[in-house]
Amino acid sequence: MLDVLAAAPLLTMMLVVALGTLLGAVPFGPVRFGPAGALFVGLAVGALDPRLGEGLGLMQTLGLALFVYTVGLAAGAGFFRDLRRQLPLMGGAVVVLALVALLAIVAGSLAGLSPALASGAFAGAQTSTPALAAATALTGTDEPAVGYSLAYPVGVTVTILVVAVVLSRPWRARRDPDPVAGVGLVDISVEVERPVRMRDIPGFADDRVRLSYLARAGQTRVVTPDEELRVGDRVVVVGPGPAVAAARDHLGQRVSEHLADDRRTVDFRRFLLSEPRVAGRTVGELDVAGRFRGVVTRVRRGDLDLLASDDLVLELGDRVRVVAPREEFDAISALFGDSERKVGEVDAFSLGIGLAVGLLIGLVAIPLPGGLEFALGSAAGPLVVGMVLGRLERTGPIVWGLPASANLTLRQLGLLLFLGATGLASGQAFAAQAFTPLGLRVVLVAVVLSTVGAALFVLLARVVGTSAPRAAGALAGFVGQPAILAYANGRTVDERVEAGYAALFALGIIVKILLVQVIGTA
Repeated sequence: MLDVLAAAPLLTMMLVVALGTLLGAVPFGPVRFGPAGALFVGLAVGALDPRLGEGLGLMQTLGLALFVYTVGLAAGAGFFRDLRRQLPLMGGAVVVLALVALLAIVAGSLAGLSPALASGAFAGAQTSTPALAAATALTGTDEPAVGYSLAYPVGVTVTILVVAVVLSRPWRARRDPDPVAGVGLVDISVEVERPVRMRDIPGFADDRVRLSYLARAGQTRVVTPDEELRVGDRVVVVGPGPAVAAARDHLGQRVSEHLADDRRTVDFRRFLLSEPRVAGRTVGELDVAGRFRGVVTRVRRGDLDLLASDDLVLELGDRVRVVAPREEFDAISALFGDSERKVGEVDAFSLGIGLAVGLLIGLVAIPLPGGLEFALGSAAGPLVVGMVLGRLERTGPIVWGLPASANLTLRQLGLLLFLGATGLASGQAFAAQAFTPLGLRVVLVAVVLSTVGAALFVLLARVVGTSAPRAAGALAGFVGQPAILAYANGRTVDERVEAGYAALFALGIIVKILLVQVIGTA
């Protein structure tokens, strides 16, 4: 059987992925390892025979590049929007990493570890493969790889446990805006009791509420943006509960007969955005009111129900809810595309170009003192490019974003390939030292580094006013482990998780590469 697996690495990888998925679904107290199960199964399988971990470099790189690039695309817009808000967290993370590196030197010395082994333990506890590569180049030995393979599972496990605690006991964040996810939108019919201009309605001018139906003198139509409402008019107000309540109090009182229930002349429908020419444009740019006498009220994106503000950028795969006269629906459908088949297709051109640019930037080496070089590598390069392209949305006719379903599929596939290949490649080194006195000391040092680093980071997040979901994602980026991000996303639906991850991931890689060289020469 081992001969068959060694001769068919793709078969081995698929078995690791399948068994890892089963392991990841098993609860261990409050924790399910999720995709990280592929890492642990890979370690166990790779320990059986050294041939099983050979020749997996390309698969490992491909999986990692796919994962971080798709994360960057999804989180790019939010990252740049919240960059100023996240700067204190990013600066504090650099200080925390420096303290953890100092602790690695001290704890490694007390445990009798060589500088090379301590540098590998630091890289493993922080799950940073680029840092391991820098430590190996600096020391010229296999000791960093041994320390890395022993500390890596510890870093993943400890951080997942900390993330579980953070998300199970969330705190209020004074400086973090409320998430779009989970807020919930409502729509009610209100009878107007005083003359009022649309722009004077609380929340209308700043896009916290939308108005759709207008019933006046026995006729129902779609309200216009510059409407002046009269006494006795009935309108539908859409938005988050508190904002809708404020608009209702200003307008008049809620009525039980909901205008949206009468669909004879004015109707509503969700249209699937599959037309690339529309993706990357804002709701306001489409001018649905002027072209179709309608209004866009909501956008369903994955598991998120978003209020359709004029500056909301539409993405492929969005389900756009439009209120309009029924006779306009064919034209609106043509505008958005409304094709399930088309939206399921991945634009291989934009995906290939984006990944190629990210990998190319990752190859650019910057000389450092001591004859060393620094490069973003296949982890940070595609992430940075993905974030930039996610912010741009489109360049001329090229739409960089992916439909949400396609993004999640590619992300999951890349993550499983990366973790499975990493486990198979590290299995032999892990088995050789895992249960020796030296190996146990490395594991103990890794526990200390992981626990102290995660605790300090959570404390930092509380001090700078970061929300629990953003702190969980940022901690995953701080440690640099995609499996932790996947675990956090599995526990909560909140866009701040990925924004926090994107803010810290690339920065963490750069700082760890520099610090691991200090540890290796201490």
